[in-house]
Amino acid sequence: MTRPLKKIGIVLVVIVLLGGAAFFLIVPAVADRKLNPVLAPPPYFSSSRAQSLHQQLLIVDLHVDSLLWKRDLLARNSRGHVDIPRLIDGNVALQAFTIVTKTPRGLNIESNDDKTDNITLLAIAGCWPISTWSSLKERTLYQASRLSDVAARSNGKFVLIRTGADLTAYLKRRSSEPGITAGFLGVEGAHALEGDLNTIDLFFEHGIRMMSPTHFFDNDIGGSAHGLVKGGLTAKGKEMVRRMQAKGMIVDLAHASVNVISDVLEISTRPVFVSHTGVKGTCDNTRNLSDEQIKGIARTGGLIGIGYWETAVCGKDAKAIARAIRYTANVAGVKHVSLGSDFDGAVTAPFDTTGLVQITDALIAEGFTDEEIKLIMGGNAIRVLLASLPS
Repeated sequence: MTRPLKKIGIVLVVIVLLGGAAFFLIVPAVADRKLNPVLAPPPYFSSSRAQSLHQQLLIVDLHVDSLLWKRDLLARNSRGHVDIPRLIDGNVALQAFTIVTKTPRGLNIESNDDKTDNITLLAIAGCWPISTWSSLKERTLYQASRLSDVAARSNGKFVLIRTGADLTAYLKRRSSEPGITAGFLGVEGAHALEGDLNTIDLFFEHGIRMMSPTHFFDNDIGGSAHGLVKGGLTAKGKEMVRRMQAKGMIVDLAHASVNVISDVLEISTRPVFVSHTGVKGTCDNTRNLSDEQIKGIARTGGLIGIGYWETAVCGKDAKAIARAIRYTANVAGVKHVSLGSDFDGAVTAPFDTTGLVQITDALIAEGFTDEEIKLIMGGNAIRVLLASLPS
């Protein structure tokens, strides 16, 4: 019986190895495709006027989660919403790549605790370094390194922006070389600091230039709009805001509780962003901003990035996005509105990033002038970033 048992053992080992290979090869791709669908695949069509105007724009998107997924961002992908070739095709000049480190199971916009975590399994399936399996800080640094690697391997097609000087030089180059794009790094939720505000300096050294106090649950910095308590900034949270703004890092109020938003607006000395959101005036829910909050963010000189998904705009097309932009511009002024797609953020989008011309077309239909559309689609973000990023 020794030889048959040996053969059975070999077969079992092969089955286990094949099963493991399938887990690492198939599960990340299936999850990506299922969680980041588009309602309509490319190519995308628009009016000739929109196409002509779109090519004149400097487009900036303040939020995508593409670094979560097991894709080579230099390759054109058939799943998800964003990669470097599609950013270039969509005429996106600058993309904020925001790092997610933890999300709760059963995630919702009303009430979540911090007891569970979806990202651990994603990290294991995505073959992230073992250090990331238990450390939110290491997950941040790993995802930041992924974007640095994209820039290094891109032969100049993708530029990582760290300073205002970087952005100025890049924009000058792009004026004569349009087939390139750029990005900067953010972090979604200061729980990534793992309780240590000195980690802000480490994140800054790794190129991170934007961070939100909270994501989907309350933490030691403050309350989430989707947390259990939904409190304000803690003493540590107030110190975080001061440290970030002193370094030229942008405070992002996406997902922040009402109380955190109020506290940040009270102490802020620099423009703040809400990188991806909707507004209650067109889509009234816990996730979205009130008129008072919109006006408060505008008073800092900051920006409201309007998202593309249904919970943000109560619609499934570019018209709904443009309607939310129109409402926000009416409340805050057109100079305080931007784009904040939430592409690749486990949301269903009406199009991928090659379809942004549909937003340009919808903004024309909303009655915005060409100059206003230039501001909304990216000019506002460029202006604030040049004034806010470290020199």
